[in-house]
Amino acid sequence: MWPDMELAVLKGVRPRLAGVRVTDEVPAKVETLLPVVVVRIAGGADDHISDTVTVDTEAFGADRASMWQLAERTRAAVHALAATMAGGVVIDSVDTETRPVEVPYGNPAVRRAVATYTLTTRARTDA
Repeated sequence: MWPDMELAVLKGVRPRLAGVRVTDEVPAKVETLLPVVVVRIAGGADDHISDTVTVDTEAFGADRASMWQLAERTRAAVHALAATMAGGVVIDSVDTETRPVEVPYGNPAVRRAVATYTLTTRARTDA
């Protein structure tokens, strides 16, 4: 059985992003809750031993500078999960698939940077 990697990443990055709302969906009225980071599973594959998970992050800030700062803090937080246990899950490796890039959000009060990471873990043995 494969672990819930979205939950593991959420639990792993939250303590590394003090003062930031870290969630798995964009909250309503996100512009009133900044800074916000959204973590979502975007795909992946397994070889019956290792699970390779693609994770997207969205860093929301009020302006360009805060967006980029949060995106880089998020990148560091995700990379810090390599060779650790997060949310009860051993994360073997973390690689950047796509570095943070600005993606328009459609709200002039919000700037968003999106990045994609690949994390590798192993099947759970407690099932």
